[in-house]
Amino acid sequence: MAEYVLSCCSTADLKKEHFESRNISYICFHYFLDGKEYADDLGQTIPFSEFYQKMVDGADTKTSQINIQEYFEYFESFLKEGKDVLHISLSSGISGTCKSAKSAADIAAEKYPDRKIYVVDSLAASSGYGLLMDKLADMRDEGADIDELRDWTEKHKLELHHWFFSSDLTFFIKGGRVSKTAGFVGGLLGICPLLNVDFEGHLIPRKNIRSKKKVIREIVERMKENALDGLDYSDKCYMCHSACIDDAKAVAELVEQNFPKLRGKVEINDIGTTIGSHTGPGTVALFFWGKKRED
Repeated sequence: MAEYVLSCCSTADLKKEHFESRNISYICFHYFLDGKEYADDLGQTIPFSEFYQKMVDGADTKTSQINIQEYFEYFESFLKEGKDVLHISLSSGISGTCKSAKSAADIAAEKYPDRKIYVVDSLAASSGYGLLMDKLADMRDEGADIDELRDWTEKHKLELHHWFFSSDLTFFIKGGRVSKTAGFVGGLLGICPLLNVDFEGHLIPRKNIRSKKKVIREIVERMKENALDGLDYSDKCYMCHSACIDDAKAVAELVEQNFPKLRGKVEINDIGTTIGSHTGPGTVALFFWGKKRED
C-alpha cells in the first residue's frame, strides 16, 4: 500500500502544533490587510489578537482563495516523492477553492498517472473542518487506506455540526450578510444571531436571540438536540472564537457540564484570518458530531 498524505486548507483553523502532531499537511489561504497580502498561516505572521484589533481600528480586510497553480505545486511536492494525496477542501458553499483544488488534481493526475490524488468537499468550515480532519487522522493511524478514508468522508461529513453566534454585527453588516437597518436595530436591542452550516455547506442564519447570555444557552441547547447519543455524546467537541475567549469559555463550561461523557475537554481554537476577515471579532462557534444535516 502506497504512503499517502492527509491534507487540508489552513481554514480548518487548528493550531500549527495540532496539525504537526497529527501529521496533517495544509496549504495556506491568503488575506489582505490594508492592501498588503499575507498568508493565512495560523497566526504565525500576525498574531490573532493583533489581527482582530486592527479590524476594530478600521483596517480594511479581504481574502484570496488558493489558485490552481498553487494547488498543483502543493500536490506535486508529495506526488513526486511517490506519495498519494487525499485533500479535504473547505466547503464549496463558502468558497470556490474546492473547484480550484479539483482542477489542479486533474492536471496532477495526468502528470502522475500512477499516483492517487483525491479532492473531497468537506462541506465544513473553521474548526469544524478541523474536527473532521482530526477524525480522519485517527482513522489513518488505525490503518485505514486512502480509498477507505475518502469513502468514509463522503458518507459521514454531513454528520458534523457547526453552530455559530456573533455578539458584534459590525462586520456582518460590512460584508452584506446583515442589512444596515437590521444591524442598527439589532445593536440597540443586543441581538445575537445564531447561525449554522446547512447540508450544502452554506452558512445560514437560524434565529435572532436577544442578549449574549441567552444565545450562549441556546447554542448548547442545539448541541443537546443534535449531538450523537444526545447527552451521552462521547466524541470530541471543538470550538473557535474571534477575540472573545471569555464567551467561548462560557460555552465550553456549559458543554462540559451537560455532556459528562465528552471525549476530553472542549478544545478552543482561534478563528483564522480568512474566515475572521468576514466575521470580525465577537464570533463563537461550536462543533460536534451528530445526526445527519438535512436542511
